[in-house]
Parts: sequence; structure tokens; C-alpha cells
Amino acid sequence: SMPILLSSARASEAQTGDSAARREQQTRIIGEAYLALLADTAGAAAAGDTFTIADALRSQTVEHALAASSARATASDPALADLARHEQDAQKRIIALQNMLATQLAQPTGAQEEGAVKKLQREIDRLHAARSRIRREIEGKFASYADLVEPKPATIEQAQQSLRLGEAMIATFLGNDRIFVWAVPGHGTPAFAATKVSYKEIAGAVATLRRAVDPNASTLDDVPEFDLAAAFRLYEWVLKPVEAGWSGAQTLMIVPHRVLGALPLSALVTAPAAVPPKGALPFANYKEVPFLLRKLAVAQLPSVGSLATLRSLPPPGGRESFIGFGDPWFNAEQAKEARAGEIESRGAPTAQLQSRGVKLVRRAAPPGEGIDLSQLPRLPDTADEVRSIALVLHADVAKDVILGAAANEKTVRTMNLADRRIIVFATHGLVPGDLEGLTQPALALSAPEIAGIEGDGLLTVDKILGLRLNADWVVLSACNTAAGAGAGAEAVSGLGRAFFYAGARALLVSNWPVETASARFLTSDLFRRAAENPALPRAEALRQAELALIDGPGALDAASGRAVFSYAHPIFWAPFSVVGDGGAAIASNR
Repeated sequence: SMPILLSSARASEAQTGDSAARREQQTRIIGEAYLALLADTAGAAAAGDTFTIADALRSQTVEHALAASSARATASDPALADLARHEQDAQKRIIALQNMLATQLAQPTGAQEEGAVKKLQREIDRLHAARSRIRREIEGKFASYADLVEPKPATIEQAQQSLRLGEAMIATFLGNDRIFVWAVPGHGTPAFAATKVSYKEIAGAVATLRRAVDPNASTLDDVPEFDLAAAFRLYEWVLKPVEAGWSGAQTLMIVPHRVLGALPLSALVTAPAAVPPKGALPFANYKEVPFLLRKLAVAQLPSVGSLATLRSLPPPGGRESFIGFGDPWFNAEQAKEARAGEIESRGAPTAQLQSRGVKLVRRAAPPGEGIDLSQLPRLPDTADEVRSIALVLHADVAKDVILGAAANEKTVRTMNLADRRIIVFATHGLVPGDLEGLTQPALALSAPEIAGIEGDGLLTVDKILGLRLNADWVVLSACNTAAGAGAGAEAVSGLGRAFFYAGARALLVSNWPVETASARFLTSDLFRRAAENPALPRAEALRQAELALIDGPGALDAASGRAVFSYAHPIFWAPFSVVGDGGAAIASNR
């Protein structure tokens, strides 16, 4: 029954280590069978029940991070908000210690460190007691706190109530043998479909498209063709069966599941198409492709309930418009060149592509010296990008643009970021394994020896969790910033979870290594449009900036001004996704 299934889903969240993974897999298998049974026996009439069950079954770490920060923001008393943060931090610490304890207990009896086990147990007990005291104090003053930090699975009616005119929500659930999709319009009748297509087929189509946009290309000839047949197949499996529920919308809010979070659905193709013949300008033939982007704007949600959570937050006030970090220096040679004014040409060379997050040669860091950032290439374009955004938002470029040696982890962790509406990081995004010794997703900032600070130069998930933000939008103009925690993890689980927990209301993240010149054009144009039209929704501003890249002149040679190649291939225009309330506008501080 549904109560048993939801109880099972909640129980899986309380587990740690291998037991949690096994319990989650068992719950998913049982849940998928129940969803299929309801779909087969009740058809469209099962839309409501299946919607709520699927919401309970999806992994919810990003939702919980967002709910935690929202609970703090909703607390009217700043001291109460601080108490809530202490309670949430204690819970995070308890989970980390429980994982450490599970690792110790998994060792053979003779290999266990008895003293370490007892110390971990004592610390866990102490934190549990402290957290209980804080929780009682909070709930005595803030009765709705428990409902905010432990959101219940959403109903289809609640989802519809959170939408505005012109919006529709697409919720997905990928089973092993079927894909379940719900299209909920802001007004009108929801649509539901359970299509018999295997997870292997869907994952294969996503992998095919990912190979075209994340090929580790260094030259134009290395960029593969985007498989339009695979893009249309995904459209037929995901969106076409529920078209009646979203066809009138201007903005789609997508709740992706499993591998669907690895590909912006704006790059799907809405009609059968083959790659048009190549012309004189590389990639210009993609201008004729009927991408979904041509029809409407697309945003991504961490969960169904997150939209209602975001839209119920009290509007913060009294903040500066912007702070941006870019062009960090990773070795002494880069610092020397930058200080001497030896900036590379802003034009895109004919034969090379520079990306933020290039595939790196792994080096073994010398013992005791930590992670080595010196191999990372400098990204001077990011300085122009951050300055351009600052100018269109009427920020103080001298004060609000942090570049070079100053763009370091100490600056980020010690300055007051809670008074900024928009925060931009334009640098390399790294995932575990990109550098020897890197075990968490991270943003690369200036090397400590260049900045003259302690640390390793990385803004990792653990450090982001310690930040205190009150930001309408955090822009991660890097690469792989949407990467999850592993195979099957929900989208945006790494850096995104951390920034939502820290207090972001929306994110702009990337799904693969971005080409640096097109990324600069895209983000600068996005904020220019938002500044010129304060009522423009985030997702629509991104859509217009992406269309401008597709239909524009492309990359220009710095010397001659002639077009070198077009930006119409999805590798250039499609990497970024709006995560959060894509229907909200970003008004400039004029």
C-alpha cells in the first residue's frame, strides 16, 4: 500500500553506507512495480497516486538542503535562524560520524580500533543530545519548523498550485522497464504516461548525446556530430506522450530522475531531423535543427516540492546586487604574465578550443604537499565575463569583481556573502579524480602559494556548506557543476546541494566542460537581458541568450573579425541549466 511504501522510502534515508544503498534499491524496485500496477489498472486516473509515490521514491538530498535553508530564511528572529543552522549542522556532523563508525565496524573484529569506535559513539551520542535540546528550543518558538525541514511527498494538486500561468511542470521517474512522466500545467488537466522503454535504452541515448557535447575536444574537428535521431527518441519517450499537459506553456519546470539530470532537455529535438549538410562555416548547419529550445524555456527543479518552498520564502531586502570571482591564478608563471599585462587574445583561434574543466593529466602530489593546482590552465576570459555581468547589474567593478590572487578560498570564506543577490564563480569546476587526491566536487580558486594563504585553493562541498548566503542566484560558470554524487544520483547533488544548503535560491550550473569564449558571451548576454527587462524570468533570459548564440555570427577571429565557426552546436549553447525557480525574474538594482 502507499503508506507502507512511503514508510519504506523514509526508512531508507535513515540508513548509512551499504545498507542505505541496498534499502534504496529495494524500495525503488518495489515502488516501480507498484507504479506499473497502478498505471496498468487505472491508466490516466492513476496520475495523482503515482505522482505522490514517485516523489517519495526519488532521492531527496538536494530537496532537504533547500528545505533546511528555507526554514532558516522563514524564521523571523535572526537568533532563531542561527539556532536552526546549529541544529542542521549538528545533524550533518552526526551523519558524517555515523559513516565513519560504519566503516570502522565493517572491519574484521581484530582490525577495529576499539578506542576509535568508542570515541565516535560518544561523540555521536553527545551531538544527538545537543541537537535534541536545540530542536526542542526551536520548535517551542517556531512551530512549523519540522514540516519545513522534513517535507512530505508532494501531491499533484500541490504541484499545480505552485505554478503560474504559462508554466508547466514535468516530473519523471525512470524504472528499469518503464519511464513514468507527469505533465502538470499551471491551469488545466495534468497528463500522465507510463511508456515501456528500458532504462538501458534511455541511458544509452543520453550517453550518445553526452559524447557529442563532452568529447574532450581540443580542435573543431574533434567535436562529434550531435545525434539528432537520439535527441528525437528521447523527446518521444519523455515529452511527447504527455504533450497535452504542457503544449501551451512558455516555461517547463523539469524534475529529472537518474540519467535525465545529465542532459538539458532544451537540447531535445521535437521532430525527426538529420544533421543538415555542412556549409563553409563549421556548425552553422545546426541553426536549422528544431531544438525544444525553439519552442519554450526550460528550468530544472531539485524536486517537486522545491518550487513551492522557493516561492513561499519571504523576500529578502537590503542587499548589494552582485559579487563575482574569476580568473584565479594557479601557478607562478600565470601570476607573472597577468601582472605584466600579458593577456591572451580574446578571439577564438581556428584550431583550438579552451574549456573550463579540460581533461587533466593526473599527477601524484608530493607527500605532505596536498593537491597540486599548478597544472590547471588560466582562464583570462573569465575576468571579462565577471566584469561584464557586474556592469550590466550596475555593480561597483572595483569593489565587487574579485580577480587573480584575490580570488582565493580565504576571500570567499571570510567575506560577508549574505548581503549579495547574485554571486558568480567563473573558473574551473572539478569532480573527484580530476586532480590526484580530490575526493569532492570543487571550484578551483587561486593557488595558496600565489595568494599567500593557507589551504589547498579549492572551494569544496564541505567548505561551501559552511558559507552563509542569502542569494537569489549563484552562477557556477565552470564545468561539471551539475555533476551528481555518482551513478544514479539525482541531478545537482554535489555543488548544488551545498549551495542550496548555504542559502541559494537558484543556481546556474553546467552539465559538461564549457568552452570558455562562448560561456563568457552566454552569461554576459543573459544578465544584460535580465537587466534590460527586470520582469524577464530566469529561464527565458537563458533561452534568449542561447538562441542568440545559435543564430549569431559565432566565434570571430580577433585579427580579421571574420567568423571562424558557429556556436549553433549544442556543445556551445546548451551546457548551462537554471536550477530552482526558473520562472522568477532577476530585477537589476537601478
